[in-house]
Amino acid sequence: MSVVQPEIDVIMKRVDSKFTLCTLAAKRARQINDMIHGARSQALDAMAYSEIAKLQSAKPLSLAMEEIAKGDVTTTSTVPVSASIGEGAA
Repeated sequence: MSVVQPEIDVIMKRVDSKFTLCTLAAKRARQINDMIHGARSQALDAMAYSEIAKLQSAKPLSLAMEEIAKGDVTTTSTVPVSASIGEGAA
């Protein structure tokens, strides 16, 4: 049994590194926290009551990790995978 739900192995299949996971989860958790605390009141007004209740019952980081594991939140890399140190340097 894992302390982290969903398990870290499942989450790591969605990202390329632990650094990316940490950054992505932190950004998404801040967005969720802002929505919960009314910084984005227009977004809350557009959401169904059941969605708002779900957001308020769980911690923002837990919700962010669940969304990453499901594939609802993704990131795009700005550096091509084939690029390596020294390539393209002029």
